Amino acid sequence: MKFFNSNTSDQFCFFCGSSAGKDRRLIAGPTGNTFICDKCIAVCQGILEQQEAEVEPIELKDVPTPSEFKAYLDNYVVGQEAAKKTLSVAVYNHYKRMSVSAAKQADENAVKIEKSNILLIGPTGSGKTLLARTLAQRLKVPFAIADATTLTEAGYVGEDVENVLLKLINAADGNIEAAERGIIFIDEIDKIARKSENTSITRDVSGEGVQQALLKIIEGTVASVPPQGGRKHPNQEMLQIDTTNILFILGGAFVGLDKIIEQRVSSHAMGFGSSIGQMSEEDKMNLLNQVSPDDLVKFGLIPELIGRMPITCALKELTRDDLVSVLTEPKNAITKQFKASFEIDDVELNFEKEAIEEIADEAIRQKTGARGLRTIVEKMLMDVMFKIPDIKGKKSFTVTKKIVQGKEKDIEKLIKTDSKSIESA
Repeated sequence: MKFFNSNTSDQFCFFCGSSAGKDRRLIAGPTGNTFICDKCIAVCQGILEQQEAEVEPIELKDVPTPSEFKAYLDNYVVGQEAAKKTLSVAVYNHYKRMSVSAAKQADENAVKIEKSNILLIGPTGSGKTLLARTLAQRLKVPFAIADATTLTEAGYVGEDVENVLLKLINAADGNIEAAERGIIFIDEIDKIARKSENTSITRDVSGEGVQQALLKIIEGTVASVPPQGGRKHPNQEMLQIDTTNILFILGGAFVGLDKIIEQRVSSHAMGFGSSIGQMSEEDKMNLLNQVSPDDLVKFGLIPELIGRMPITCALKELTRDDLVSVLTEPKNAITKQFKASFEIDDVELNFEKEAIEEIADEAIRQKTGARGLRTIVEKMLMDVMFKIPDIKGKKSFTVTKKIVQGKEKDIEKLIKTDSKSIESA
């Protein structure tokens, strides 16, 4: 191996194109006609060390107890006490299982603990995604969200199920080992239900076909993932990822499942005599928590997929009081976020109690749950956020019920500075 410090016309780094100099040395390749500089070697070495860095194994002492999980969730998620308790125990047990040493797992006489994936049932905006994301945040593990409605059976237009794993790999910055202990949340799982209980003579490529394709990666297998996403090609180099220790949380609204369950558990007939329409949200949640595998099969999930999700938990639709709490209480409450954002522009933002209640009422009218709260507040404050950066000095703005209702048209006039209104430009 030869080092070159002087510059000649035919000696330059084939990576960065730089010539040799006082602060850069060239190293010749085996043929003597190709060169690489010492700085590019250092960069390559750093990349290799980063990729080969071992992820520390999870130890039980590093895993929060169920009560600690629950306390952490309470800081970010309002209500859903039963769901938070169930998830806390399930996630603790999953990572407790992972803390077992490799030597013990390889022992043929040792009891093998299978992983328990989770199915969350609840209306839109009830907190399914937030619960999963917050758990991953507490564990400091990679987390990915996928939408089941975009998936199709391999060979058809749409995404292959392996692209779900690619999202987790990307969330782990390409570190496969870190991704192999992450959490994947697959939303809208109810939208890939079979179109009927009877096996169709035509292929159901976005329903039952996707369920069949999900089976192996949810249970645990070494999957081949296209590094750039999209479809697989025969000669394409694949990323190999073991899904055995990846926790899958599946969620969906499952509209109509409560009627299937009530038909099974109720003593009276369905139809005009049914009381399901008069049930409180608490009663509906309790009913959904009685779901059986047969109920899910009738809804359209295949038995094999149901068997891989032994833990089922129902979330109730958020009430007006719950939505008010979502707006004000959590660490990352929406009103707190907007107040912090306005403070950057030297604005004191205030919300009247009646305004917050009206925002909650609007979310209920739109049937969007907690998910729609930010959209309502963003739209309501759009004119103010447009105007405020042009106004110098300390300012204040108070959100009133009339503003939320849209009855106050020129709300930028209500921006206060030095106790005076700012006239609209």
